[in-house]
Amino acid sequence: MRIKIKIRCKQCGERFTLRGKKERGRIETGFKQCLCDNRDQFEIEEEGMATGVQLN
Repeated sequence: MRIKIKIRCKQCGERFTLRGKKERGRIETGFKQCLCDNRDQFEIEEEGMATGVQLN
């Protein structure tokens, strides 16, 4: 299932809007890191709802 994901970097505030596939409770978007080299500290929203789903 294709879903819309909003990602905000907690270090620099950069925002990204991506589409991804949700399978077995995980979301695959291809997103690896922010422009500021942050790889861990993000605020993630799935279709307007906050979620704790881990990105791959």
